Amino acid sequence: MSFTSFFDYTVNGLIIGNIYALLAVGLALIFGVSHLINFAHGSVYTVGAYIGWASITYLHTPLPVTIALVVIGSGALGMLIERVGLRPLQGSARIAPLLATIGISFVLDILVQLVFSPDPRSLPTQLPDWRLQIGTGTIGALDILIAGIGLASAAVLFGFLRFTKLGWAVRATAQDRDAAQQMGVDVDRVNQTVFAIAAALGGLSGLLVGMYYNNISPAMSFQATLKGVVATVVGGVGNVPGAIAGSLLLGLIESYGVAILGTPYRNLFAFALLLVILLWKPNGLFGRKRALPPEPLTGTFIAPSKPWHVPRSLLLALFAAAVALPLFDPSPYLLQTLTNAWLYGALALSLTLVAGTIGQISLGHAGLLAIGAYASSLLVLDLRLPVGTGIVLAGLLTSLIGTALIFPAFRLRGHYVSIATLGIGEIVALTILNWESLTHGPIGVSGIPPLSLFGRDASSNEALYWASFGAMVLLALLQWRLLRSHLGRTFRAVREDEVAARAYGVSPDRYKALAFGFGGFAAGVSGAFTAHMYSYINHETFGSQISILALTMVILGGLGNISGALLGAVALVSLPELFRVTAEYRMLIYGVALLLLIRFRPQGLLGTV
Repeated sequence: MSFTSFFDYTVNGLIIGNIYALLAVGLALIFGVSHLINFAHGSVYTVGAYIGWASITYLHTPLPVTIALVVIGSGALGMLIERVGLRPLQGSARIAPLLATIGISFVLDILVQLVFSPDPRSLPTQLPDWRLQIGTGTIGALDILIAGIGLASAAVLFGFLRFTKLGWAVRATAQDRDAAQQMGVDVDRVNQTVFAIAAALGGLSGLLVGMYYNNISPAMSFQATLKGVVATVVGGVGNVPGAIAGSLLLGLIESYGVAILGTPYRNLFAFALLLVILLWKPNGLFGRKRALPPEPLTGTFIAPSKPWHVPRSLLLALFAAAVALPLFDPSPYLLQTLTNAWLYGALALSLTLVAGTIGQISLGHAGLLAIGAYASSLLVLDLRLPVGTGIVLAGLLTSLIGTALIFPAFRLRGHYVSIATLGIGEIVALTILNWESLTHGPIGVSGIPPLSLFGRDASSNEALYWASFGAMVLLALLQWRLLRSHLGRTFRAVREDEVAARAYGVSPDRYKALAFGFGGFAAGVSGAFTAHMYSYINHETFGSQISILALTMVILGGLGNISGALLGAVALVSLPELFRVTAEYRMLIYGVALLLLIRFRPQGLLGTV
């Protein structure tokens, strides 16, 4: 790499780092005041980009007016999110607002898609196309604008926090919320102010990214959230100067990584850096060295009532009806829909064991599906193993690989566990994309043999239905037996109070590994079935939205509740399919359902166990 290239990549890294800083500073402010990772932040970033696009396209506004409209519109959206989506959850379990931000993100992303269409759009820069020569490199007008906005935003924020009464209130609330409230600080006003500032910065960063790459789309929100979270964790969660430094470091690492290995590895560097920081220095590079460990973020809500136990007679009746359904010659579409529901039911069983029983929120469970799907496909195609054998081995491999990947994160607590699983899920997807010699890279794996069991073809709609249903029932029975054993009781002891469990001689890491092992097997089997049913998979088949969908399922039914997980899977997969008019609104329905559950029925339909 020549000096000219090095200079250009350094400038590019610093510019991208400046944009990440606008995202990360907002996340740091919100965490400092509310102790909340705001997963809706990337959606506000997307809304800001589209406000800018609409202003330029329809109103033909000059750039300063466009920036002002983006800041005002995004800030107002941030205030609305805090007032309507999060303030009613004050006093709820700590997991509630975290999940609420995920639901809000779903709703905002789908609304943007419905209003503007899913198609990418070009966002003009409104700046002259000139380059300033500096030595052997160049800097453009947009580069200078982004750097100027980054520096100006940091200066204004510093002045606000240091010299204004409201800024003092923000700092006091971040330091000790209860003490600030006792001293007369209006913490609700502080929260709303912080969300407005964070959203304004996030929306502005979306506009700048759209101008820099001349492209925006509704799908840009998730990656923006992840990059903001990575930069915040690297610098130190809740540390505003650290968020800025972490963003610049992330931008430089990504830029140099692209220079050395190419564009496909850009995101892999970000998530590898995230895991290294989480495991080496969880408080961040610039966080307090002796910061108190975060409180455990348990995977369950505190249910106000006892769980509802489904009568055995009703379970047997439902089982008999499900088994007999294909005998009545239903439509192929109905059988395919229910087959998908059974496979999602196996995934929900996996997650309800991990999140509901052992208390570890996983936001990367789609990665386990991908491991199982690729493992079975490659075993059958390359090693010529029978399909049934490949599915079982895929479940075992997923169990081993998934547990090995997550095991180093078991020493983390609080929100860090969720962030780690999110990063691991993305690393799995990016590894599949880039490991072409094994996974065929972006081309994917095609010609996957159809399902066959005991040497007999099972690719018909009826056979697939019975096979997936049988696998789900078998996994449910195994998990039911597990939870009624001493091991299941130990799982729940770790969930309820890890410190007390450790005091009684229980090794939490060992039991977390066992829970992820059992859960990984169920997810791997589900992914393997899916691969043989579709006959083609690639790195996008098991996207991050599947992880959120699975979490919605187990919350709908009741965390830790086996019957509830299956009910949630059938409800969220079957109902939108049966009412085809809602097909394009499916993810919107999931987001709204998640928000309503968290607000009005946090223990789920059947209650937590």
